[in-house]
Amino acid sequence: QVQLVESGGGLVQAGGSLRLSCAASGDTICISAMGWYRQAPGKERELVAAITSGGSTYYADSVKGRFTISRDNAKNTVYLQMNSLKPEDTAVYYCNADCGSWGYWGQGTQVTVSS
Repeated sequence: QVQLVESGGGLVQAGGSLRLSCAASGDTICISAMGWYRQAPGKERELVAAITSGGSTYYADSVKGRFTISRDNAKNTVYLQMNSLKPEDTAVYYCNADCGSWGYWGQGTQVTVSS
C-alpha cells in the first residue's frame, strides 16, 4: 500500500504561481512513475505532467513551458511548480503513483485561478 498526501493548492490570480507537493509513504520502494492529473468541473480527469524514477518527464501541451515537475526520490516526494497560471488551470489536482500493477491516488488539492 502507498499513501499519497498532496499540499500547496489555493487561490491565485492569473499570472501567479503555485507549487504543489505530494508526499508518498508506505511501500514506496515499488513506485516507478509519479504524476499529476487534474479534473475541472464537468470535465474528465487529464494527465498534466509525469516523471519517471530516472527523471524523464512528460507534459501536456497545455502546460508546457509553464509547469515543471520534479521529484526527490530520497524524500519520496514529487512537486509541480506552476507558473503563469491561467483561469483554465482551475481544477482539483491529484497526485498519482505507479507501483507495479497498481496505481495510487492522493485525495486531491484545489487550485483556483481568478481572472
